[in-house]
Amino acid sequence: MVEGSALLGVFVIALGMVLTPGPNMVYLVSRSLTQGRRAGVVSLGGVAVGFLVYLVATNLGLSVLFVAVPQLYLAVKLAGAAYLGWLAWCALRPGGVSVFTPQDVPSDPPRRLFAMGLMTSLLNPKIAIMYLSLIPQFVDVGEGHVLTQGLVLGAVQIAVSVGVNLAIVMAAGAVAVFLARRPAWLRVQRYAMGAVLGALAVGLAADTSAPRAAAR
Repeated sequence: MVEGSALLGVFVIALGMVLTPGPNMVYLVSRSLTQGRRAGVVSLGGVAVGFLVYLVATNLGLSVLFVAVPQLYLAVKLAGAAYLGWLAWCALRPGGVSVFTPQDVPSDPPRRLFAMGLMTSLLNPKIAIMYLSLIPQFVDVGEGHVLTQGLVLGAVQIAVSVGVNLAIVMAAGAVAVFLARRPAWLRVQRYAMGAVLGALAVGLAADTSAPRAAAR
């Protein structure tokens, strides 16, 4: 029902985006470093639910709104580009810190950790753009069962993102210690992160493609 090329395409996009530092990674790493792996896993649960919200909303036709109102789609893209640009500046500016630099984050109970993970995911422009303009491109109307195709492709993205983020949560402490002992590597990681985020911001702002809704 879903072609292998479509599954591979979504897998590659999802992997590339989850490996690019963004709001989700920053939040999960900070929680894992300050409150431990359990807090990171609970926060990841909220992030995963955010993915599910986007998955269901998109497959119920939310992307149609962006086709009907192109100006709204443009506004979302530009807002996402501006946000990514701000993250890039935070990483590259003098005095900026790496995502793996321990930060003073107050301890929170599991319910709040989950809620904050959910909100971080829902407000993440990368995830919104992925579900509203990228994944629908891999739906093949000719194959039928369009709703099922959308759900399967979205499930691939969720599996990739949750798997990678879980690995990051479990290894955050070790990576932070490794980088703390090697200041030069810490700077390289920070500058590389800023450069990637900046490139994404420019590419997103310069993208002139029109939105395409997933057919039903």
